Amino acid sequence: MTVPLRLGTRKSLMATSQSRIVADRLTALTGREVELVGVTTFGDVSRAQLTQLGGTGVFVSDLRGRLLAGEVDFAVHSLKDLPTKPDEQIAMAAITRRDDPRDALVGPVKLHDLPAGARVGTGSPRRVAQLQLLRPDLEYVPIRGNADTRIGKVTSGELDAIVLAAAGLVRIRRDGEIAQVFEVDEMLPAPGQGALAVECLAGRDDLIELLSAVDDPLTRAAVDAERSVLAALEAGCAAPVGAFASGDGHILSLTAAVVAVDGARSVRKSASGPSATAVEMGRELAAAMIAEGADTLMGEQAR
Repeated sequence: MTVPLRLGTRKSLMATSQSRIVADRLTALTGREVELVGVTTFGDVSRAQLTQLGGTGVFVSDLRGRLLAGEVDFAVHSLKDLPTKPDEQIAMAAITRRDDPRDALVGPVKLHDLPAGARVGTGSPRRVAQLQLLRPDLEYVPIRGNADTRIGKVTSGELDAIVLAAAGLVRIRRDGEIAQVFEVDEMLPAPGQGALAVECLAGRDDLIELLSAVDDPLTRAAVDAERSVLAALEAGCAAPVGAFASGDGHILSLTAAVVAVDGARSVRKSASGPSATAVEMGRELAAAMIAEGADTLMGEQAR
């Protein structure tokens, strides 16, 4: 009898829902059974805001530690949470087909119908910066906690609305509470948003081959371009950087932006080219953005 593969996952409803989606898909395609192993990460127990924790990697390092210790066989992450700097001991064996990459507003009405001064919760400087462009007259409140906790702040009246990733709300079956989904020309998503990353040890060639069954080449090319922008800008997942790429497998279109947290200034650039050059395209776009002052805007955010 084949021993089930051990999938390391954070214990939140969002994380376990995402991991179960990948596990079920892998079993359907390969016949290998998968069991979920819950892991509590530092990012889960700390009450500090993500920007104070450094943003990138706070939900990732403990899962990678379990991989390195041999306690789990592979792990699933929201791709937008992964550091862009690779770890030579870890292989990104698969990137799943991306679900809706957009951001969504949870609340009683759409953003333009909220009264002046309404309180909108989000833990993302990227979202705050772009929301300021759309509604500078609202108050943007930093929040932490799982999706249910955040939504509860709206139903209790503590906040008038919150902004979360649309894909995550669908995965936990709370999409019925979405008042508005922001189109990417209104609010650029985080690089990799909507996609899931599957990691295992770099030396496990057999497992890498098995996990590749759930890899989606179209999504991988798109998110490679987006994350290449982020890496070239030397920005983390908490930086006010949005990027989105899409294509047909041959040609890829990429747009990225850095927006001042007060929404007053922004640098936004677009490019297109062969999907095979996704990483190079992202680097070149980032260089063009830096030439127009994107690094200055990020430096101001960091201070």
